[in-house]
Amino acid sequence: MDVKLFFQSLLIGLSIAAPVGPIGVLCIRRTLVQGRMFGLVSGLGAATADAMYGSIAGFGLSFISGILIGHTIWFRIVGGLFLCYLGVKTLFAKPVAEVDIAKGRSLWGAYASTVLLTITNPATILSFIAVFAGLGLAETSGDYGRAGILIMGVFIGSALWWLLLSGGISLFRSRFNLRGLRWLNQISGLIILIFGIIALSEGMGL
Repeated sequence: MDVKLFFQSLLIGLSIAAPVGPIGVLCIRRTLVQGRMFGLVSGLGAATADAMYGSIAGFGLSFISGILIGHTIWFRIVGGLFLCYLGVKTLFAKPVAEVDIAKGRSLWGAYASTVLLTITNPATILSFIAVFAGLGLAETSGDYGRAGILIMGVFIGSALWWLLLSGGISLFRSRFNLRGLRWLNQISGLIILIFGIIALSEGMGL
């Protein structure tokens, strides 16, 4: 295995996942409200989408990347609408007891929602293409072995960030009472809503 390529791609996955955006805010809230596992699984959904975009760049699937980039406007609108929905839902969510929080919620739902949110941001693939080209990793195109190592590294790097984030945030979970959860819902809901409005405005060219 090309160890150097693996660690390069791991750092790429880590660096692309690290900036705090709507997914980060969502994972932080889910960790504090629903527990570390929900935050981690949400992050793994984002890591999966990162790996998907990384595979498109790594395998040189230019026709797929062309389709995604060509329909960026619609992806931004769909993603923006979903973020606005989550933001409003979170903003007006009432803090409840832990048993009620867990009831009716699934890890699969947490995972799928962050895959959807991340995949509706085609700008991610531009980040991968730019970084791969800058580091000379675009040469993996056509070499399935090296491309596979690259994708594995991206996924593990991204997943590592979400593991660290959910683990670190979970340390503060015991300090949150109902009043703290109410403020958390309002602040995180407002931030997610703002991200959604920005995505919508960009998608509609405003």
